[in-house]
Amino acid sequence: MRPDPHARTMLPVPDVPAPGLTTYDAKDPETSYPPIEPLLPPPGAPNVLVVLLDDVGYGASSAFGGPCATPTAERLAAGGLRFNRFHTTALCAPTRQALLTGRNHHSVGMGSITETATSAPGNSSLRPNTKAPLAETLRLNGYSTAQFGKCHEVPVWQTSPMGPFDAWPTGGGGFETFYGFIGGENNQWDPALYSGTTPIEPPATPEEGYHLTEDLVDHACSWVRQQKALMPDKPFFVYLAPGATHAPHHVAREWIEKYRGRFDDGWDVQRERTFARQKELGVVPPEADLTPRHGEIPAWDDMPDDMKPVLAREMETYAGFLEHTDTQVGRLIDALEDLGVLDDTIVYYIIGDNGASAEGTLNGAFNEMANFNGMAALETPEFMRGKMDEFGSPSSYNHYSVGWAWAMDTPYQWTKQVASHWGGTRNGTIVHWPTGITERGGLRSQFAHVIDVAPTILEAAGLPEPTMVNGVLQSPIEGTSMVYAFDDAETPERHDLQYFEMFANRGVYHRGWSAVTKHRTPWIMTGGQVPAFDDDVWELYDGATDFSQAHDLKAERPDMLAKLQRLWLIEATKYNVLPMDDRGAERLSPELAGRPTLIHGDSQLFFPGMGRLSENSVVGVKNKSFSVTAEVDVPPGGASGVLIAQGGRFGGWSVHTTGGRLTFTYNVLGISQYDAVAEVPVPPGKHQLRVEFAYDGGGLGKGGDVTLFHDGTDVGHGRVEATQPLVFSADETTDVGYQSGTTVSSAYSATTSRFTGRIGWVQLDVGKDDHDHFISPDEQLRVAMARQ
Repeated sequence: MRPDPHARTMLPVPDVPAPGLTTYDAKDPETSYPPIEPLLPPPGAPNVLVVLLDDVGYGASSAFGGPCATPTAERLAAGGLRFNRFHTTALCAPTRQALLTGRNHHSVGMGSITETATSAPGNSSLRPNTKAPLAETLRLNGYSTAQFGKCHEVPVWQTSPMGPFDAWPTGGGGFETFYGFIGGENNQWDPALYSGTTPIEPPATPEEGYHLTEDLVDHACSWVRQQKALMPDKPFFVYLAPGATHAPHHVAREWIEKYRGRFDDGWDVQRERTFARQKELGVVPPEADLTPRHGEIPAWDDMPDDMKPVLAREMETYAGFLEHTDTQVGRLIDALEDLGVLDDTIVYYIIGDNGASAEGTLNGAFNEMANFNGMAALETPEFMRGKMDEFGSPSSYNHYSVGWAWAMDTPYQWTKQVASHWGGTRNGTIVHWPTGITERGGLRSQFAHVIDVAPTILEAAGLPEPTMVNGVLQSPIEGTSMVYAFDDAETPERHDLQYFEMFANRGVYHRGWSAVTKHRTPWIMTGGQVPAFDDDVWELYDGATDFSQAHDLKAERPDMLAKLQRLWLIEATKYNVLPMDDRGAERLSPELAGRPTLIHGDSQLFFPGMGRLSENSVVGVKNKSFSVTAEVDVPPGGASGVLIAQGGRFGGWSVHTTGGRLTFTYNVLGISQYDAVAEVPVPPGKHQLRVEFAYDGGGLGKGGDVTLFHDGTDVGHGRVEATQPLVFSADETTDVGYQSGTTVSSAYSATTSRFTGRIGWVQLDVGKDDHDHFISPDEQLRVAMARQ
């Protein structure tokens, strides 16, 4: 094997001209130059596939003793290694940024999700350019790179169609190809997709059999086939991050039916069954104990009998969703095997970016946005029973109950967001690499963390950690390569110190011991009281004898607890964890949180065709009065369609014409739809249409009165009894002149939503209620432009 001629610690690899004779005439016999060769990694560098599932707890997958069949995970585990002490950060975006950079989540500005970013360095959602992503390092070393699925690392003020795209996968993320979505979650039946940075629509409808996970894997399979057909000597890095199994739990009915009746005994019994199976598999040691249920989580026997069929159906839906997801991953594995490259591919199958999600309330949810708006009470037991057969379907945006999340985190305490305990951070992980790992079906119990993936891949590829990338001096990678454990189950762990923190749920691991404190409960979105940081109650566990954190030793070893508390503070200071921030809804407001906002002031101007604008790209209309003014030109036969719409089927508002009449629709969580309709149609010709919503005030989520105008003349009234106070949707957007995705109003569909007249412009103003103040179109445009 010839030595690597490249100096790879500085990226891009510097071009070094070859010295030699330069002739005057190219026809001179002595004219000679070395051949142009493409940059490739060192010989033997493997292909890389990282699969990261979403919101899957340690006790969900059958590969780690859970009730959800995951044959692909089992297949890879049989040919590779299970890691039963692999950890994440307890939340999605932080885990993803840590995975993609090899640095702790606060080090790369991702102390929480992008939607709650602040101006503090550890919570800004901005990755410093001193911490280049793994994909960029691999690309600059000659890898082909592609990402398929979820990207939750883009700061919210950079998610508009105008970018900037530095944080997007194909911008500064190092991926040459991206097909997926931006944000924390998406509708599996009707997602908001991007190809690179270009918004695109799904290639089919739910009625035609479309499902996002299947689509992502279709694209991944096509990409690897093409890559190997055109560049067989060039290794690839593929990052597959499906939105599954994050809520909404969307899957076809036949997958759900496979689990009918399997969960009728409830979550307490399911934990016992899973725990027994985990011991049989050896992924939990025989001396481990099952942690008890906390008082905040109700016992199954205490749940109302008439809710139990609904609760069981929630879990049946989730189990079908996870099995479906794993099956799609299997199609990609089959594609690699068919190409003859599976053995030369290091596959990381990380089953969850955090623990199972307990964000679905104690009863679960038909529309999880109800809980995120503090309106879960609208989904009464009667409502849930009436919707039971729709779980998983395109008409749902469903989530399961807290009890099931706890059961899916067996044998540990707590759930997603609770970074203090293993239930929030320990995720079953499989590494498959027949060329590089001798043992088949082995178990590894060395402590590992998601920041260890990047250095592992670099070592496997024979690549050094770069000291400079794109002219910027790099800070050291903070993870530890796991290669040392691949062929030695007994070798001492090398990653022996790790802090954890999420919303002040925090802890530290050091040489087997863990000191932890839970600060807040994830499913209490509003109205809950949290203690002062110094009043948090700490716990102490000895991992050498207590795998599951079942026996608190703080009373027996106060000295060890004090030592670890001090160590947590040292690590927190080192990695930008401080100041801790346990604020909730306040952090959704850019002004209160201190992060930038794309739109400033109280007015925003739109033009026809603008679309796929996230809520963070539009002036906020929640909990205040607002007005919409549009200049339109109506053809002789009248016009129909959307002028502007925000949100979709599961919550939002729309200004549209139906039957030629100006209409304002406000949709509350898909439960209540309020329509204000003009008394007369919009006449042909150029007009200024206006809708004014006068908020009642007196708190969050109140209603308001609606007035409709043609050219300043009152033409109709209506009433909205309630509004959504915090968020319309995590995936639906704002569109002008049409509506993508699902629709706010049942009066039109996405295919019939395009306005059939001509729109000159649309202006959204907030905090205005001057009914008689008519502004000419030219003046409107001048004023709006001045405000941008």
